[in-house]
Amino acid sequence: MASLFKFRRAAPSPPAPMQAPVVSQPATPAASFTTDILRVGMGQLLVEGGEPERNMVRAAQMIAEAAGRGCNVVLLPETLDFAWTHPSALTEAQPIPGIYSDQLCQEAIRHQIYICAGLTERGADGRVYNAALLINPQGEIITKYHKINLLTVEQPYYAVGQTLNVVDTPLGKIGVNICADNFIDGLSIGHTLARMGAEFILSPSSWTVDYSITEEHDPYREKWVKPYSILARLYNVAVVGTTSVGYIVGGPYEGKKSIGCSLAVDASGIRAQGKFNEFAGDLVVVDIPRPNRVEKGTQIGEMLVRKGFKFDSLPS
Repeated sequence: MASLFKFRRAAPSPPAPMQAPVVSQPATPAASFTTDILRVGMGQLLVEGGEPERNMVRAAQMIAEAAGRGCNVVLLPETLDFAWTHPSALTEAQPIPGIYSDQLCQEAIRHQIYICAGLTERGADGRVYNAALLINPQGEIITKYHKINLLTVEQPYYAVGQTLNVVDTPLGKIGVNICADNFIDGLSIGHTLARMGAEFILSPSSWTVDYSITEEHDPYREKWVKPYSILARLYNVAVVGTTSVGYIVGGPYEGKKSIGCSLAVDASGIRAQGKFNEFAGDLVVVDIPRPNRVEKGTQIGEMLVRKGFKFDSLPS
């Protein structure tokens, strides 16, 4: 696939005798694009229910910080515009492209960075979707995904997605899913992205717990680390999820809280974890080596057999 962006090069200086021409670096050096290491900024963003303008301002600030810290891509939370399951999504959700996705595209251009973020989308069919976008440094939406493994409480708000996609980028092959798509009961989604060749799976999330849960508890339990690790070790992929922070206002989970604890896992184990923090945003930066995925098609199945993976069967 052709490169999704081109570096802008200044005119070369006259070369000295017996020396190669000197070429300047790209005009915006904030993100170091490389095929060896992916630097991800996991943006634990404070997301307020029904306050899209304030949320988008914070998202822009987080994007700028990630670019300033040399990130190739910044990963922002699920439904960062209206917040997860906030009732305003039913009446105020915008199309994509639209006002909020356009703002993210402009930030991608401004900071020359990839952005993966969750938004609420009013689809062309009139239905509302829990969406995730991957935007390149040219401000182009190179993939859009609708959440498939919807929790029961969010089904009155969002329609079920019907497509999966993996996109080739200079950073590697990237697949996108959302939050509960990585629960054990939805892990077939991650299996499919891996089968499609994903080297990185980026997952905008909104990890929500009861107000009584504090940092003394283990907020990950088996809901996060276990499924991320299964995908990472079986397929040699990296899975990265970023979660919002803040108390939930409105909707079926009112009074609960999103507590950060963003997570990056690859075949070597946990690469980074965000802190437990429901009160304020935080950017967690992690460097992840690009996985070397050799097997394709039926070779993947053969590899899984060698690893002792048990394929589907009917219940006895």
